[in-house]
Amino acid sequence: MATSPYITDVTESSFDHAVLARSREAPVLVDFWAAWCGPCRSLMPILAKLAEEYQGRFFLAKVNSDEQQGLAARYGVRSLPTVKLFKQGAEVAQFVGAQPERMIRELLDAHIDRPSDALLRAALDQEATGDRAGALARLQAAHETDPGNDRLTAHLGRLLCEQGRVAEGEAVLKGLSARALGDAEISAVMARLEFVRMAADAPPLADLERTVSAHPEDLRARLALGARYLLAGRHEEALEQWLTIVRTDRRFGDDAGRRALLAAFTLLGGKGDLVRRYRGLLAATIT
Repeated sequence: MATSPYITDVTESSFDHAVLARSREAPVLVDFWAAWCGPCRSLMPILAKLAEEYQGRFFLAKVNSDEQQGLAARYGVRSLPTVKLFKQGAEVAQFVGAQPERMIRELLDAHIDRPSDALLRAALDQEATGDRAGALARLQAAHETDPGNDRLTAHLGRLLCEQGRVAEGEAVLKGLSARALGDAEISAVMARLEFVRMAADAPPLADLERTVSAHPEDLRARLALGARYLLAGRHEEALEQWLTIVRTDRRFGDDAGRRALLAAFTLLGGKGDLVRRYRGLLAATIT
């Protein structure tokens, strides 16, 4: 194979630099292969062609699994070829076996930055400073130029719903592609929207706190209070409200407490001490 600036052979000693560090600049597709593997030989030209075509929008790293058995073990490779995509220093997707070019393109395109991604990041930074109106205007303009950007679409729909423009937000969200919910960021956005809907017609937070304090058996108020807490960033207090509902009455709202907890775990990325602790508490409660 001709030398290419977009393709490199990787060893255990070079992996952290050539893959993990480099993936903070552009995604890196890692191909675990072996010389004796027929499907590996049929897949490699496809990956090389795509690397050349994409011209640095992603890089291809090849790992000879026979020679780099430590790397293969480190990443749980049990079948060849195994191909893993790294972005921002973490594995974000993988496939096993020789796959058609179309599928590989879809996987890459879901994780490679597009011009509108820079606008999305700027809008989210703007929102974080408190300028929600400016962020919304930026997202709307970006969406007009690139309606196929699922992450942008999800955040635009979320912000519209959070500003009370629920019908507009729901209409925008209908434009999400079928593969969008496989994206962790989009799943978290959609989980947050569940709590936006839950809190939409609820009393203010202080009123809910007074109600729950005076009437601890009011599970409807507890459910809404949890949503208010979560949207205010008070995550543990939200989880505690929903866990109390599960402990009190699993039948309430068709197991609404457990469903709220599961949606919150998704929103919080599915990991971390808080999620692990409340997963354990939930499991102990429903066992």
